[in-house]
Order: sequence, then structure tokens, then C-alpha cells
Amino acid sequence: MKGTLEDLWHGNVSPQTDSRNNTPEMKQLMEYMARHHDDLLKSMNEEQKDIFERFDDCWSEYASLAEEAIFVYAFRLGAQMMLDVLSKPACPQD
Repeated sequence: MKGTLEDLWHGNVSPQTDSRNNTPEMKQLMEYMARHHDDLLKSMNEEQKDIFERFDDCWSEYASLAEEAIFVYAFRLGAQMMLDVLSKPACPQD
């Protein structure tokens, strides 16, 4: 555990970047999204591009907040599971 905590402190563990695009399906989806994003921008006038950019910024901020909330929830859930494991005897006493 000490090694993991030290890695986290020194920035060697970065859940927000290490967990993204880590499957072939996710990489393919990101490629599709980028292509569709570019195609959509090409079809827009300047006012539409401005509105879309603001929407895109809001969506990115929302996604970041959601990822943070999921990370915190999952970390707490894992810690709670460890507390449960460590606080109960391996073999119940009869």
C-alpha cells in the first residue's frame, strides 16, 4: 500500500488519464466521435459553431464532474469493502 500511495503522491498514478481509452471499443468510439464532431463543424455557420462550442465546453465540464463523482464513490465503496473484510472474522464462531 505504501508504494501505491507514494506513486499517487508523486503523480505516477493518474486515474483520470490511465483509465480513458483503455479498450479497443472505447478507442474506436472516440475515433467515431472525433470524425462526427469534425463533420458537424464543417456543416455549421459561425453562430452555430459558437453555440456548439459552448455546449461542448459544458458537456466536457459535466463529464469531468461525473467522472470525479464516480471515482470518489468507487474509492469509498472499495474502502468500505476492505473495512468489512478486515473487521469480520474469516470463520464465523459458532
